[in-house]
Amino acid sequence: MDPRIREHAEIVVDHSTNVEPGDNVVISAPTVAENLAVALHEVVGDRGATPIHLASDSRAQRAYLRSVDAENLDTPTHAKALYEESDVLIRVRAEANATEQSDVPPEKQAAHAKARQPVQEVALSKRWCLTQFPSQANAQLAGMSTEGYENFVWDAINKDWDAQREYQARMVEVLDPASEVRIKSSDVTDVTMSVDGMKTLNDHAEKNLPGGEVFTAPVPDSVEGEVLFDMPLYHQGREITNAHLVFEGGEVVEHAADNNEDLLTEVLNTDPGARRLGELGIGMNRDIDRFTYNMLFDEKMGDTVHMAIGRAYDECVGEGREANESAVHVDMIVDMAEESFIEVDGEIVQRNGTFRFEDDFGE
Repeated sequence: MDPRIREHAEIVVDHSTNVEPGDNVVISAPTVAENLAVALHEVVGDRGATPIHLASDSRAQRAYLRSVDAENLDTPTHAKALYEESDVLIRVRAEANATEQSDVPPEKQAAHAKARQPVQEVALSKRWCLTQFPSQANAQLAGMSTEGYENFVWDAINKDWDAQREYQARMVEVLDPASEVRIKSSDVTDVTMSVDGMKTLNDHAEKNLPGGEVFTAPVPDSVEGEVLFDMPLYHQGREITNAHLVFEGGEVVEHAADNNEDLLTEVLNTDPGARRLGELGIGMNRDIDRFTYNMLFDEKMGDTVHMAIGRAYDECVGEGREANESAVHVDMIVDMAEESFIEVDGEIVQRNGTFRFEDDFGE
């Protein structure tokens, strides 16, 4: 087995989820990620915890969603019960076919997300980690060789996370006490939002692995302006390009996309909260230096900002502040490398992808 797989597993268990003796651990991984699942079981066993393995399968879920009537999609209470009895949840992503669910109707995907919301609520209350195994299908989606994609994934994951935390802390110091943020990019994107009273978190791979972002939650009704998400969104096996959202009073009042606009519409129609922003994130992982059609990596990429429609993370919501509630949380990315800036309380803190605390900020 590649020694990087064992290192990957150790980071998940020791850094991201802090597995302790006696913990009940659920490991969810597809067959294509078997080597990582094996390594995770070894490390969990070394730590004196007890794992259960769930073999996730995109083909099986596709079969179910295509056959079931949307009105018969109920909350899987048995999954909820399993999570309630667990201490740690580890989920591994890896695709045998990255477009397996592309022919599942969007309305069924939206209904499925709503049905699973109570399960998701329990999952997010646990120690959890979402990570990626470098499968051939994901390499192909990224336009890379298998070896090249393996190197890319493990360079982004197997790194000094304490050093990354310290680097990102400088942006947390800027954003956490802030009242208003403005994002400006190219001729279209110009959006403002209040983050007053919200909390800014430093993602150094405690939940998502890889980590590499600083993120917060906007005040739900404060978002004004428009955003062109000029990097593609790969969602439910389909690609949405140039998603364009217009916000008034915090709500999406107009939207468009160059392709698969119907999918974007279904996401926005999931529930009232799906038309509001739940997250503003700033990518800061410089080892993620290319777009790969994988949001777990792409949203952490340096020179980018991402915004998520839908659910806000509770940890970001300050005391007395409203949390945006939704069954969905869908991230979309703006390229900030050129003709762009981030302004915090009237001061530019990033210009063309470079932060004010970096050497070439003034150039």
